[in-house]
Amino acid sequence: MAIGTASTYARLRFGTVSLLVLHIVLRSFLHTPTPLIDLYIYNAIAFLASAVAFSAPPFNDHLARLSLGCAILLWAIGSTATTWDSFYGTVIWPNFSDICYILFYPLMLFGLIRALTVHRTFRPIEILDVLIITFGFSTLIAALLLKTAMAHFVGSATSVFLSIVYPVGDVVLLSIALIVVMVQRRAVRSLLLLLGTAVFTATDLYFLYKSATTGYGFAQLTDDGWLIGLLLIAEALWHHGGETQVSERIIGFATTLATIFSGATLAYSALKPGTIPSTGLVPAIATIALSIARLVFALREARSASTNFELARIDELTGLANRRTFIAHISALGTNPGTILLLDLDGFKAVNDNLGHEAGDQLLRQISLRFSRVIPSGALLARLGGDEFGVVIPGSSHLGHEVALALTSTTSYPFDVAGEQISVGVSIGRVINDGDSDLLQRADSAMYEAKRSGGGMVLWTP
Repeated sequence: MAIGTASTYARLRFGTVSLLVLHIVLRSFLHTPTPLIDLYIYNAIAFLASAVAFSAPPFNDHLARLSLGCAILLWAIGSTATTWDSFYGTVIWPNFSDICYILFYPLMLFGLIRALTVHRTFRPIEILDVLIITFGFSTLIAALLLKTAMAHFVGSATSVFLSIVYPVGDVVLLSIALIVVMVQRRAVRSLLLLLGTAVFTATDLYFLYKSATTGYGFAQLTDDGWLIGLLLIAEALWHHGGETQVSERIIGFATTLATIFSGATLAYSALKPGTIPSTGLVPAIATIALSIARLVFALREARSASTNFELARIDELTGLANRRTFIAHISALGTNPGTILLLDLDGFKAVNDNLGHEAGDQLLRQISLRFSRVIPSGALLARLGGDEFGVVIPGSSHLGHEVALALTSTTSYPFDVAGEQISVGVSIGRVINDGDSDLLQRADSAMYEAKRSGGGMVLWTP
């Protein structure tokens, strides 16, 4: 980071904190809400906090920085819309602020997880996990509290549901942050993230308590708790260290619980209609749908991983095992009796030079097929590259000798390639396993000796 740029960002962070302190002082002495203090200055601090997150150093996971920055920005937009409506009585767009606040939670949850863990490749399934946790725990709280809350709050089921979803989202954020911090080493970064989440959660819970009891007064000093929490979270991104590789079991456990809660809620609602307001069933349905989507996606990932694993073990041209698998089988042989064969085709280069590589590839596939037919069960045939093959044959040396002879005989009659009859031979180096580590080198020496002798098979001897 350039010195000039670092100085600009330092002024941004200092200016945001200074503006927050100014707002707290003004609110402490001026008890009457004013647009300047409670609309412009208050929300300017929230927007600046998002800028602090967006401009965090590049040692951060870029998705953590982007997600947390967008979450704080959405909260700032929602807060601006809410305070604008409070002062001027004009609704810019019905439920606009609620949409911003709701989107804040999954973005914040995703950002916290990424910020508290070491950098890793992004997987789209992480987004599904975050959404399942968010909707699932919203379902739980709706099933337990929505009907009771409707008796104490004024408004429709939707507005009451939204009123209790916010603190639920905060509790989920705080729980995930606390779990991750508990399993990692302590650092300023993790402690700031945990403290910011805790302050934000405490402010929301206090807001809910006051709204349900004595009534919440607009533009209170306690409102700055939201700003303090968001600024602490943004500031955490400027501190390095403390990240750890969190086990996926933590997130997996949370998504499993969320799915169970949602399934149980839908089942209970079906058995006793009307016990849970329909608004509370929406996140349950969303959770189940997302869980099914996650299952499908996970199966595709597993299938893809299996395919990639297989591709890493086989030769793409012939479908035989590749060099890596061949060497692994030699190692697995250990001190058990067995034979290693190295095969090199005689006359293959002329086919490539005269008929082209496509004809050469066709010839390799035909040879691989013939070789495969004489390989006994339990043995491994591999293409090592070019026109070189290898065979690992567990068992007696006599069996290895017979297989070598059978492989030689497979090239005794010509191959039909590109409309022409092509004849090639094979030179084979054979070595009997004695538990030594240079079996491959010995087989290679024997194979080149066979090649110098005009083809056939040579057994390596000391």
